[in-house]
Amino acid sequence: MSIRKRYRAVSLVMVLAFVMYCAACSKTTAPAETSQASEESSIVIETTTESTTESTEETTAETSAGYISADDIEIKDEITNDGDSEHAIEVSGESQSYSNISVTKTGDSDEGDKADFYGDNSAVFATDGAELTIDSAVIDTDGKHANAVFSYGDGTTVNISNSVITTSGNCSGGLMTTGGGTMNATNLNIHTTGNSSAAIRSDRGGGTVNVDGGSYVTDGKGSPAIYSTADITVSNAYLESTSSQGVVVEGKNSVTLNNVELVADNNSKNSDKSSVYQAVMIYQSMSGDASVGLATFTITDGSITNKNGDIFFVNNTTATITLENVEVVNQDADGVFLRAEAAGWGKEGSNGGKVNLYLKNQTLTGDMVVDEISVLNFYMDSSTTYTGAVNADNEGEVYVQIETGSKWVLTGDSYITSLTCDADSIDLNGHTLYVNGVAYTAGESSEDLAIEIVSESSGGGGHSDKPGDPPGDKPD
Repeated sequence: MSIRKRYRAVSLVMVLAFVMYCAACSKTTAPAETSQASEESSIVIETTTESTTESTEETTAETSAGYISADDIEIKDEITNDGDSEHAIEVSGESQSYSNISVTKTGDSDEGDKADFYGDNSAVFATDGAELTIDSAVIDTDGKHANAVFSYGDGTTVNISNSVITTSGNCSGGLMTTGGGTMNATNLNIHTTGNSSAAIRSDRGGGTVNVDGGSYVTDGKGSPAIYSTADITVSNAYLESTSSQGVVVEGKNSVTLNNVELVADNNSKNSDKSSVYQAVMIYQSMSGDASVGLATFTITDGSITNKNGDIFFVNNTTATITLENVEVVNQDADGVFLRAEAAGWGKEGSNGGKVNLYLKNQTLTGDMVVDEISVLNFYMDSSTTYTGAVNADNEGEVYVQIETGSKWVLTGDSYITSLTCDADSIDLNGHTLYVNGVAYTAGESSEDLAIEIVSESSGGGGHSDKPGDPPGDKPD
């Protein structure tokens, strides 16, 4: 059963329980960017207003079905704020709880870093070791740099559940975590429409984010469903981006998805540093917002559906990618499964992608591209079947390890540096596999060593046109 169908079933159960509770108690506590920026990115995707509006309406109608909505929440208190750089709710250094509330925030912040890093102008803001608990809330923001719920600083924890969040301004994420804060979210319905407005977002200083259940949809340019400069775990949820990558991991940080349905349609650009589109991007911008080091993306069960471009894109960083029992669908016939190569981030000549890729219990099709300054260690086990060509242009360094019971079926000539496999692990399928320049003979076994990968990125400091950065808002 898909995540969406499962939540529809859960929703029916919740409705029945809600009706019975109302009869017994006569009251309830039921659980529950169109761009404003004037600057344009270097790459423009032409669309008509009519088609964009229709697409957004269809996405919203489709993905909100079966998830909690504002109509499911009984509002007992309304909190509003329309001041620039102000908060509707602010909790500092203490414990507070709210339930069955409506929060409406308008007003702007002209202090981009102050808003993105330190919570200026967010609707709900917790800091200085506060513990804020919110249940059954409807939170709405409409302003520039108007994040909805913000957890800032070591020791600060926000717990939010059974709530609906919408943001419509640029640079206005749904959940925002920075400076070592913690965000725990359960059963939310988040929809953002502004540019640079990820549904689940972190920035400088990172933190820990745990999300369980719900729907998280973005429509804006530079607005992934998840933008991670933290350790982010999402389980049993639906994630969709209609313009940006589905997930971006920057620097020494992680995203872990458990039984998640991820749908990505990356069709717009926030900068001209890369011409390719992808569902998942792992990189280092050298902006100073994320430490240099090993990035991690792990997905177990669930699915990835990509509508445009490649599945994975890794550049200017070292990354470990693990897929286990995941349905992977690339609707772009020209897209590849993995592209490790240089882009506009980092120092030219040393800003490729260095990848450890693990496939476990996978049936997967798609080529892998590794450019001349990139490295791939590719591991297949747990009865994995991979169909595709690897390093067809004979540029990068590639090690392949195929455990007993797994198989590689070639769809084109492939060039690798070293190989470990049993005699029956490779189906050449009419093509040639070159191992360190020598044609592999079908039925041979091999035992080599993986390529040593050092966790590093290249380039200097300063902001650098990140996906998730406001267009023109931060200089190179």
